[in-house]
Amino acid sequence: MANYDAIVIPGGGVRAGGKLPPWVRPRLDRALVVAGPAFLMPLSAGTPYRPPPLDERGFPWTESRAGARYLVERGADPTRILMEESSFDTIGDAYFSRMTHAIPRGFERLLVVNSQFHMERTELVFRWVYGLEGPGANCAVDFEAVPDQGMDLDSLALRAAKEREAMEALEKPRKEIGTLAQLHNWLFTVHGAYSWKEQRAVPGWQAPLY
Repeated sequence: MANYDAIVIPGGGVRAGGKLPPWVRPRLDRALVVAGPAFLMPLSAGTPYRPPPLDERGFPWTESRAGARYLVERGADPTRILMEESSFDTIGDAYFSRMTHAIPRGFERLLVVNSQFHMERTELVFRWVYGLEGPGANCAVDFEAVPDQGMDLDSLALRAAKEREAMEALEKPRKEIGTLAQLHNWLFTVHGAYSWKEQRAVPGWQAPLY
C-alpha cells in the first residue's frame, strides 16, 4: 500500500446533533483502515444551501467537526486529525485543503476517499486545483471510491444529474484559471459561496454548485 501524508475525506452533510448521513460514514471508515501513520483530513464547513445544525452551546456543527468526532470515537489519534472548516463546495475542498494543510506541511502525496457518486467530479477538481502553479512543493493526489451506502436508486439518479450540472459549470473556470493566485481571485470576487454578494441578503439565495 502506498505511503500517504494524509487521507482527505470530503464532507457530505451533517444532521442535528452532529450525526453524519449514511453515505458519509463509509468514507471515514475507509480512511481509518488505510491511514496507517498518515494524518486524517476531514473537510468542509457545510453547504450554502442550508444553515448548519447547532450544538448544545449554540455553535455550528461543521461537516469537518462532525467527521473528526466520528474518527476519534473510532480510535483515531486526535493529534493526527487536521480539520478544514472553510470550504462549501468541491473547489473549496481542494483549495482550502491545499492552502491550509498541504502547503504548510509540505505534503507530497495525498489520498482522497469519497463516495462513488461524487468521485468523478472530486478527481477532476482536485487534479486541477492541486496542479495549479503556486507556492509549496508539488503534491500528488490519489483517489479511492467507496460504495454509495444509504442511497436508493431515485436519490442516486438525482445526484447523478447534479454531478453532470456541476461538471458543466466547471468547464469555464478550469479553462481560465491556471494559478493559485488566479483561483484565489476568482473564489473571493466571483464565486457565490466565498465572495461577498448582494444575493446573500436575498431570501432563498443559493450559491452556484461547483
